[in-house]
Amino acid sequence: MLKSVDFASAPAKAPAPAPDFNVERHVLALNSGSSSLKFGLYRASGGGLTCLLRGQAEGWGGEAMLFQVQDAHGVTLLHDSAQMANVGDAVKRIKPLLLDHRLPLPDAIGHRIVHGGQQLRAHGLITPLVIKALESAGALAPLHAQDALSGIGHATADFWEVPQVACLDTCFHNDMPLRASTLPLPRELRAAGLVRYGFHGLSCESIVRQLSSALPHRLLIAHLGNGASITAVRHGQSIDTSMSLTPTAGLIMGTRSGNLDPGVLVYLMREMRLDAAAIEDLVNHRCGLLALSGISSDMRALHAAAFSKPDARLAIEMFSYAVAKELGAMSMALGGVDMIVFTGGIGEHDAEVRAQVCAQLSSLGVELDEALNQQGLNVVTVTQPGSRCAVQVLPSQEDEQIARHTWRLCRPAA
Repeated sequence: MLKSVDFASAPAKAPAPAPDFNVERHVLALNSGSSSLKFGLYRASGGGLTCLLRGQAEGWGGEAMLFQVQDAHGVTLLHDSAQMANVGDAVKRIKPLLLDHRLPLPDAIGHRIVHGGQQLRAHGLITPLVIKALESAGALAPLHAQDALSGIGHATADFWEVPQVACLDTCFHNDMPLRASTLPLPRELRAAGLVRYGFHGLSCESIVRQLSSALPHRLLIAHLGNGASITAVRHGQSIDTSMSLTPTAGLIMGTRSGNLDPGVLVYLMREMRLDAAAIEDLVNHRCGLLALSGISSDMRALHAAAFSKPDARLAIEMFSYAVAKELGAMSMALGGVDMIVFTGGIGEHDAEVRAQVCAQLSSLGVELDEALNQQGLNVVTVTQPGSRCAVQVLPSQEDEQIARHTWRLCRPAA
């Protein structure tokens, strides 16, 4: 087994000389998700970050492939459906894109890494040892690991002299109390790394940063997208979260089962002769909204079908119920709640799901303003003025967090 890697001291692979933090440099953030690649180019300086370009690629290997890019003003630079077999094909398009639009090439590249396993628990420079550790942790996040490693490989090929940084989604949850992070397993299994890690940490960091001086003491973050989780935050620190050892646990998700009775998996192995690979495929690719609806894992498609398809309505209702139930449970962990923030693709853009969730949270003091809820991100706060618990809608700024961590780790020590 590899030894735990100290990112701060591990030698990087021939990085360029660390830049002066007071001089403008450029950071490329690569955010590989379970169904897409988001990326952004940022100008970094002592004054902070400025976005120069952002883009998204999704649907590789399927019929609905999309590659779209916008400049700093939201003007579309590119929108096409070029063939992409995987995330690597998307990453390979970035350097020609920057050159074509006469944008600066990056001085550093940051990657969102969903799971670093037991060995990697801090953001840091990517080295050969780190790559090996990420490979060994791949089984803990099979929907994300291969794409992240592929993205690192292709970025290295195109920008071989540029230092690269792994930004771990688990870091935000590192200091959860033992009562939240410990799994009820024998000691030797816990010692082998079978603990609750938690995920969507970069998204949670971005929410805490956006709230800044308005950060409440007791905050619940509902990151709702193709992957979904609830995190309880006290005084800016994660104290509990719905995902666990892997990102498959917790809420119902697009294609992931969320929490299941362990007896279901034992039954499938014993009575239906499913092996580990078949079960992994089932709980990660063939469950969740897709399985419930029989139509799609995309909430937008389910809303479109809900009028005529009872199973689509059921999937939406079950998702909303699961989110509300988990928010209620996490409010207990906090001893009450001052604010709930919805973020992620569904959380930010789906007013109907927000309304269904909030309708079940009257015991927490949530009084939704229907008109404000329809405006969502345009108004931020979507509750009535007298609501005991405020509800806000904020964008998940994972890419910006990746860029911040990358620039911090690639600048020289003071």
